[in-house]
Formats: sequence, structure tokens, C-alpha cells
Amino acid sequence: MTRNQIIIAGAGPVGTFVAFCLAEQGIDVLVLESAEHCETDMRASTFHPPTLSYLDQLGLAKPLIAQGLKAPIFQYRIRSSEEVLEFNLGELSDRLEFPFRLQCEQYKFARMLAEKLEEHPHAEILFNHKVLEVSQNNVGTSVEVNTPDGIRTYKGSYLIGADGANSIVRRQLGIDFSGFTYKEKFLTLSTKESVENYFNDLAYVNYVSDPKDWFVLLKAPSAWRILVPIENNMKDADIVSNKNIHSVFQRVLGESKKVETIHRTIYRVHQRVVDKMTHQRILLIGDSAHLNNPLGGLGMNSGLHDAWNLSQKLGLIINHKHSKDLLGQFDRQRRAVMNDFIQRQTIKNKKMIEESGETNFQSQWDEMRIIQADKTKRKEYMLEQSMTNSLQREKDIE
Repeated sequence: MTRNQIIIAGAGPVGTFVAFCLAEQGIDVLVLESAEHCETDMRASTFHPPTLSYLDQLGLAKPLIAQGLKAPIFQYRIRSSEEVLEFNLGELSDRLEFPFRLQCEQYKFARMLAEKLEEHPHAEILFNHKVLEVSQNNVGTSVEVNTPDGIRTYKGSYLIGADGANSIVRRQLGIDFSGFTYKEKFLTLSTKESVENYFNDLAYVNYVSDPKDWFVLLKAPSAWRILVPIENNMKDADIVSNKNIHSVFQRVLGESKKVETIHRTIYRVHQRVVDKMTHQRILLIGDSAHLNNPLGGLGMNSGLHDAWNLSQKLGLIINHKHSKDLLGQFDRQRRAVMNDFIQRQTIKNKKMIEESGETNFQSQWDEMRIIQADKTKRKEYMLEQSMTNSLQREKDIE
């Protein structure tokens, strides 16, 4: 039985980041991960400007930027007419320390942090360690873990659940995960095909739609990533079949051509937020606490913002004897951002590009044309999409 100051379940980007934030403050952390290593998940690949500012305070931005692609421009495209509405974060260089999105696979970030944690004097990271049960009392937490050497119990002052959408920690708490699941499935494809050759002046971040169809094109250093909705009545085996993949690429690229893929991933998309992120000494962050659709790249970033906020408050509580009431403020701030901004914005993003019917579609695009053509509205829109405004709102919540 081993005691640690803080135990963290999950070694994804959010779990490793909160661990590093705490370790850098001299707080002993133990990270428990059920997998053999950091997953090579291609799902998230966007780091927004405020996230990069947080990373920079810990010396993490520069090495991550070196592994990624700077994407100051994002585009909305009408496929049928080839109309493009372009937004350039460079216009916000007076407001943003990093006036661009960084396109970089999330596993590169998690691996970089895992390597730093393995060498950190205040951190330990254990793979092949699956959390089974959690409990707490008024002085600490207890975590029962399946390890390569059998069942073992770890004890800590706090437990942070950063173990994803299927969080064992959240389930052990027995709390509601309110929200809904979209009826359609989503298919993500990764390919080394030169997708930019099929479109005029394609940016690294693109949302493409017309009244009958929509898809997302994102460039990461290793590949292009394509996100398309799939009818719910299709079987998973049929969705990832070569026949359907060929059909998807024909629909996206406009040509009947065999295209090789690196990854083919199906997933369901949810809009959910827990009723509370703090449960005495057990705390939830990232996908264990909230889920949203991927349009806008807000999911992983909001989890990293959870991690930053929580780590700063735990540092004050542990190192400077501040009141544990700060955890209540963390809960109020982050859930307000999730409910009032992230959930609303991602739902709106999806509606904008999926709107069917000529009249509804044109109405949505007329609104976007007005925003893009007006400098003040355009800048405000980019401050929203870059998550800058959401963090300002967070600071205003006591």
C-alpha cells in the first residue's frame, strides 16, 4: 500500500498534463493508466491559442509547436459553388500570444508529457495499471488497481479522474452524466493522400458543406484527417469496409480513386456534462466530466483548461494552505464554461455545416457572410472559436 499526494487515473493528454502541472509545483503525483503505453489516438489534433499560452508557461509550447503545423487560417466552404469564407487568427495578434491553431496529433503531446513525468522527481507513471474501485474518507482517497503483479491499493490525498468518456472513476461515483447522443455515427479517416490537390487554396482546417452533405478536413503533420457523418442504420463492419471507404473518398474528393488509409475509426458523439466535477476528494476533468461533438476542436482543449484551472487551485491548497473552497470555485468556473460556451458553441458549429434544405442552408450561410465581412464581428467570432472569450468568462466567476 502506497500513499501519494495526488493520484490521477488516465495518461491521455489531460491526465498527463494535470500531472505535469502539479509535479512542477512540487506536488507528488501518481498516474495510473490501464493501457500498455500512451494511446496513438488520432481523434484530437487541434491546440487553440489559449491552450498554447498555458503550455508556454511550463516550457511545453515550443517543443510541441516543433512537432506540429501552425494553422492561422480556418475555412468554411460550400462544395457545390466553391465559395470560401476565410478567417485568419493573425488578425488577433494584438490579443493572442499565439495567433494560430496548432495542428498536432494528441498522442505526441501525451507521449512528450509521459516521458517528462518518467524523469520527474515528483511524478510516477504506471502503465498496465487499471483502476477497479475507488473510495474516500475525510482525509484521503483509496484506489484499488489491477497491476501486472496482482491487485494493489494506492492511497492519496486526492484522486483526479481523467480516464475518458467511459470513466471508471465517474461510474464509481454513481453520478449522472446528463445530455444526449447524436443519432448518427461519425467516421474519421486518416490518409497520406494529397487532399490539398483536390481543392483550391485549401487551408489546414476546413469545414465543407452543401444542403445535402458535410465533412471536415484537417491537416496534421502525419496525414490528412477526414470526418464524415454516417447513417445510424449502417453496421460498423460495413462502415469501415473498402467499398464504403471508396464511396466516402469519392464523395469528398469528387473523383473515383482508390485512396489508402492509415486509420479508420467509428465513434458516437455526445453532448454531456456531469452535474458536479468535485466530489469531496475525488475530482473529474476532461472527457470524464464532459463530452461534446468535435466541430471546432474544443473537446481536448477544454479538458486541458480543466487541468490547468484545477492544478493551480490544488497548488494553492496544498502548498499555501488556502481553503478547500477553491475546489468549489473550480467546479463553478469550469461547468459554467462547459454549459454556457462549449456545449452551445459545438452544437451551433454542427448545425451550421449540417443544415439541410436549401432555405435553411442559405440562411446559415448568409449569417456567416455577414460575420466574415464585418471586421468587428469577424474578430469577435474568432475570439469565440479560439476559446479566448470562454476563459475570460471563467475568470469572472467567483
